Amino acid sequence: MTVPLAILDRDGTIIDVVRDEETGAITVAFHPAQLRLLSGAVEGMRALQDGGFTLAIASNQPAPAKGQFSADAVRRTNDALVARLAETGVRIAAVEVCMHHPDGGEGGDPALVQRCDCRKPRPGMLTTLVGRLGADPARTWMIGDGAGDLEAGRAAGVKTALVFASNRCELCPLRGGPGGLLPDVYGPTLLEIAHGILRHA
Repeated sequence: MTVPLAILDRDGTIIDVVRDEETGAITVAFHPAQLRLLSGAVEGMRALQDGGFTLAIASNQPAPAKGQFSADAVRRTNDALVARLAETGVRIAAVEVCMHHPDGGEGGDPALVQRCDCRKPRPGMLTTLVGRLGADPARTWMIGDGAGDLEAGRAAGVKTALVFASNRCELCPLRGGPGGLLPDVYGPTLLEIAHGILRHA
């Protein structure tokens, strides 16, 4: 029997976004010093791991294509996140990152400016992880914080869970499932998500 797999989005699911207090700009983390684990993230991943799940990460990171920061910055930050989680006892089996963007931006890497099959809501990263880790889609979950994560999960034929903070009003319609996007589980933190997934298992 295959081991169940939990594929997690990174930003807004495991770690917080970065807010510049002076300008008010919000970006994703692009340096290890900017990593801020969200409340319940470590506990939720531990609960899934203790429940027999293999853990992986799938993250859209288009900044190198858009000229915002480098591919090396993405890799260093992801490596630091995996190492930090390992210090807490959370083992990440694999990380898939899509650095593509269909339009790119000034100063971006032109090789990364393309329409691809890996950028969520496309399922490419998820199907790659399922294949690489020998998982069964029927026992795999995509856990994210937005519609793109849910769409990618559905396209990959896996179950879906939404980290739904009560202050994310733009996500409220997803709880009602317009367009078939109703997640199988949702909750305010990864810990609540983990409890819901384990009840389904």
